[in-house]
Amino acid sequence: MSAASLASPANAADPVEMTRQLVRTPSVNPMLEEGGAGEAEAAALAAAWLDGWGFATALEEVAPGRCNVVARRGCAAGPSLMLNGHLDTVGVAGMAAPFSGEVRNGKLYGRGAADMKGGVACILAAAAGLAGEELPGQLIVALTADEEHAAIGMEALIDAGVRADAAVVCEPTGLAVMPAHKGFLWIDAVVAGRAAHGSRPDVGVDAIAHAGHLLVALDAEAARLAAQTGHPLLGPASVHAGRISGGTAPSVYPADCRLAIERRTLPGETAESVMEDMADVLAAARRSCPELDARTTPGLFRAATEVDMEAPVVEGLRRACLRAGLPGAVEGMQAWVEAGCLNRSGTPAVCFGPGSIAQAHADEEWVRLSEVRLAARALEDFARDFLAGGQRRTASSGR
Repeated sequence: MSAASLASPANAADPVEMTRQLVRTPSVNPMLEEGGAGEAEAAALAAAWLDGWGFATALEEVAPGRCNVVARRGCAAGPSLMLNGHLDTVGVAGMAAPFSGEVRNGKLYGRGAADMKGGVACILAAAAGLAGEELPGQLIVALTADEEHAAIGMEALIDAGVRADAAVVCEPTGLAVMPAHKGFLWIDAVVAGRAAHGSRPDVGVDAIAHAGHLLVALDAEAARLAAQTGHPLLGPASVHAGRISGGTAPSVYPADCRLAIERRTLPGETAESVMEDMADVLAAARRSCPELDARTTPGLFRAATEVDMEAPVVEGLRRACLRAGLPGAVEGMQAWVEAGCLNRSGTPAVCFGPGSIAQAHADEEWVRLSEVRLAARALEDFARDFLAGGQRRTASSGR
């Protein structure tokens, strides 16, 4: 089936075929891999389909060659629903055929199949299914650039004032409804030592050895978080050292050692509260090494957020799953996703889509065809019901 045929009658919009065409359209984030194509071609493809189905569609360049797609249909005076997905993918190093879109054994393979071109195709199929109907509310399709790096597409969408009464972000959830997700804070830690020749222990101070005390204290903090924190859907917070570097040569006492630390957060935690915990970690390390000279600096922070379990978007999506023959499971998203940005802006957002987060970014990435079809069916059913239901915005917690 050609791209042109998909843009004609609404019933021609097969989510599996659209997944294949999107996978075959490279959209590697150029900030993550040199030579990455960016989202422009994939955005143009999706925009052409939406335009062909009668949506008021706009391609919005958020950086050179980096595009959002925003499409609307229906009555702006009624309830509004946003269906959101990102168009970019991570890099393709190590993949034999990253853009094949090959189908075998009920799975579709290629970069982005799970994260998240299968989900984008479900959004588009749901939009096509509603295109021939008189909608009492407004459906907004928002496909964004750069989720895999700095979320400049989502930030541009929010800055432009795009809001809705609710949103579904079609990240891979294995067809579970996910109203909560973790956040994170990246922390830079620098441990100072004193450079000296390896034969002069009386002069040198080993920054790497001192950093070991910090690592031990960090491990104890991870155990504390596992035992003392928790969330009904997300489980406990966590912390780990993701990278360590230091020293110049085997014969030199290292003058410094650097750690890159990641702290995964729960709804309600802030960068400030996490850094207070880190002060306790430093204090514990100094108790075992009084000479420890270390400082920590907060870096990128993405807040964990959640939507009330009884919110219309959660209950409605769960009911649609049950009607589609799915369990209607409600779970937590362990990764940070752009639902957090939408929640922060005032649009209650949950995650729901085909595929597994375990397949995202893998050397062999795939999505089950059955999940793509089921997700598209449930999403269209939910959108029709939500837009006809007259439900107005409900408060989302954790914003």
